[in-house]
Amino acid sequence: MPVVEIDGRKLDVAPGTTVLEAARHIGIDLPTLCHDPRLRPAGGCRICAVEIAGEPHPRMACTTAATDGMSITTRSPALEGFRRTILAWMADRISPASFDALPGKELHMLMRRYGVEPRGQPSPERERDHSHPIIKVDMAQCIDCFRCVRICDEVQGQFVWHAVGRGAETEIVPGDASDLASSDCVACGACVDTCPTAALTDIFSTAFRDDDKWTRSTCAYCGVGCEIEIHSRGSQVLEIRPAADSPVSKGHLCSKGRYAFAFNASPDRLRQPLKRGHDGWEPLGWDVALNSCAKEFTRIAGTFGPDAIGVLGSARATNEENYLLQKFARIVLGTNNVDCCARVCHAPSAAALKAMLGTGAATNSFDDIEKASAFLIVGANPTGNHPVVGARIKQRVLDGAKLIVIDPRRIELADYATLHLAPRPGTNVPLLNALAHVIVEEKLFDATFIRERIAAWEDFGRFIAGWTPERVAAICGVPAGAIRDAARLYAAASPAMAFHGLGLTEHTQGTEGVMALTNLALLTGNLGKPGAGINPLRGQNNVQGAAHMGCEPASLTGAIAIEEGRSRFEAIWKTAIPTRPGHDLLGMIDAAAAGSLKALWVVGYDILATLPNMNETREALSNLEFIVVQDLFINETARHLAHMVLPAASAFEKDGTFMNSERRIQRVRKAVTPPGEALPDWKIVQEIAARMGHGSSFSFASSEAIWNEIRALWPDGRGIAYDRLEAGGLQWPCRSESDPGTEIMHVAQFAHARAAPLRCIDYIPSEEVTDDEFPFLLMTGRDLYQFNAGTMTMRTDNAKLRPTDTLDMAPSDAARLGLQAGARVCVRSRHGEAQLTLRLDEGMKTGEVFATFHDPENVLNRVTSPHRDRVVHAPEYKLTAVAVERLESAHHR
Repeated sequence: MPVVEIDGRKLDVAPGTTVLEAARHIGIDLPTLCHDPRLRPAGGCRICAVEIAGEPHPRMACTTAATDGMSITTRSPALEGFRRTILAWMADRISPASFDALPGKELHMLMRRYGVEPRGQPSPERERDHSHPIIKVDMAQCIDCFRCVRICDEVQGQFVWHAVGRGAETEIVPGDASDLASSDCVACGACVDTCPTAALTDIFSTAFRDDDKWTRSTCAYCGVGCEIEIHSRGSQVLEIRPAADSPVSKGHLCSKGRYAFAFNASPDRLRQPLKRGHDGWEPLGWDVALNSCAKEFTRIAGTFGPDAIGVLGSARATNEENYLLQKFARIVLGTNNVDCCARVCHAPSAAALKAMLGTGAATNSFDDIEKASAFLIVGANPTGNHPVVGARIKQRVLDGAKLIVIDPRRIELADYATLHLAPRPGTNVPLLNALAHVIVEEKLFDATFIRERIAAWEDFGRFIAGWTPERVAAICGVPAGAIRDAARLYAAASPAMAFHGLGLTEHTQGTEGVMALTNLALLTGNLGKPGAGINPLRGQNNVQGAAHMGCEPASLTGAIAIEEGRSRFEAIWKTAIPTRPGHDLLGMIDAAAAGSLKALWVVGYDILATLPNMNETREALSNLEFIVVQDLFINETARHLAHMVLPAASAFEKDGTFMNSERRIQRVRKAVTPPGEALPDWKIVQEIAARMGHGSSFSFASSEAIWNEIRALWPDGRGIAYDRLEAGGLQWPCRSESDPGTEIMHVAQFAHARAAPLRCIDYIPSEEVTDDEFPFLLMTGRDLYQFNAGTMTMRTDNAKLRPTDTLDMAPSDAARLGLQAGARVCVRSRHGEAQLTLRLDEGMKTGEVFATFHDPENVLNRVTSPHRDRVVHAPEYKLTAVAVERLESAHHR
């Protein structure tokens, strides 16, 4: 290992370490301006120059490798004078106003350190770019470090910023656009984060004060699980920045994670319990509200039996809170009627992967993205819905990895794909079977892996022989040649990593679709090794954790089947667990419609706004005698149906853990106090349990105490102690406190056996079909700037980036219907209708339309169908036959 001397101190360095990295490793604060550890070194600003013994001229520390025997001086009168000269030149660009307003900017800090005063003039307002609702642009403050250009290229892959001109005439501009808002900017904020001056700032940028604090936590939006730094003052969140050393997000965030936090201080946050009265909501004290809930639950369970009550956990609640909710259902109420929103999204993934591989979770880690030679993305839109993972995939593809996208729409990543297969919605199973057919027919499979790790090979071979690409082309609308090309590419590129999303799971054959995808990984040996695997992109921050903690009717904490874990759980809980099967979420709706379910406790989940076939859902829920909604706001379920509303703390206001898509447990830390009387979900559960005579089983002093009980019950999480989660988190299985966690599953064997079976999956078409009255197939999904029912994001500046939902349609279909972009249209199905604004999208195929569901005003789920997955009952959100009509025509129809 090379040995170098820096300012008289000797140290060992790894080969390839730069002088800058070596200096900072031993605490030498070597100044930089063009450098960002997320970027390739540039050496442009020259302020990190150092003297190296034997060298005639200073060298740039950021681009110079530290080699054996090197003697380095980082400070000398000549170097300090050189740096001061550079800073003085840059000071001509810096206005005193920006210098004073934003002292934390890197250049401003260096100028203070070297005693250099700002000498620039404030740029006229007319020359600043105020077009973007979140990012302010004042290029008069720019020092041409090009960090904004490089981070947009090298991290986000959006290529918005460009340097034009040469020398003193150089300008940084947003591509070919006249302003930032008109460009391809996706508001990730990376350019603002890296900018060392006030050239790029957030609209809410503010100086740090002595009474402010930074709190490291985990993002409360999608299942990527980016780590964040929260800047707060008193009870207010002021800004969010990426955690620089996060293993998940690598110092990056998306528009939601960075900017969509204002909901926390929204004036309509719930601040005290409310009870529905004759004349509206009546405020209550906590004692009265909690006693009332306990009394109603006790009455209903005593009159109709425990199974007359259902409990719904939340993807927005912590692991600890979801654990307590399912424990409450099972030992306080005495029912297995407990579920969460995983039912409507990735329950098919969990069921399929558990059935085939023994564990219902992602097989690999996000760090495998950089190790993959190819990607197979099925029914997922990573750059839109999981943007930090999407950016990492995009960067790997730009570096040479192959990409196959299977999606009816032309999503952004399709522009980077080697192949884009666009099947008719609902035909994933036959398409995946056809890919398997080619792999088997052309002997592209991994013979060694099949011999050692595969079961039911002969049966599968006979079955898959009938699924030729030529047969499937007629079903799914993808040419046979393209199917063969995709199969060959996936099989030949090793390792190949598969990601899938709700476009695969939210179908009547969602579970079977994931099984068919898993067949491909088994055939090609793309399991148990780096850069490979089957990896669901989970939709919400803790949807993986909510189900895994036991908010699932057939499983206890750790996804352990009830009978398998009964003795262990009963020993620690000191009470019996119900033996009667519980209802899942859709089963609860059915039971409510039938009159056998009488009460429902809904935590952090707007089921009326998000469940399909809204009209029937509302009718079913209106039969209930008691509905408790526990949330941040009066959501649609509360507004129309709840009898009691309890105010909950947000993820910024409590401690605990989340579990992301790659099985990583990460800390959530309290940054600010909840508004009014709002409480963390776990404390509310604890209080109601105590009032129902089970206080001793819920007497936890902290979230950590709850977590320690979880560890005692869950063998695969036993080693994940809080003190090991200070930064970065741990991936389960992690069975002891010396266990580093598991980055890759199924390396030597599968969780349930040495060999995994291939599954023979026949195609069963959906009942939802088009006809002359309903000629379009509607798919629903999310948008980059909004999140689910808009409960949080619609109360932030992200609403300026995406004000409402749209119906996306191919221009040719719109022309045929005589519709123009921006027209208000009626979308009508066999189940209901909704009104949306039309958006023309060249990425849509004729006969297919797409809509988001973020704005409750649009009530899109009046349109979606009642059809469900055949195995786990996930709704078929991705396939509804609809008619699209001009709104005026619809009114007169």
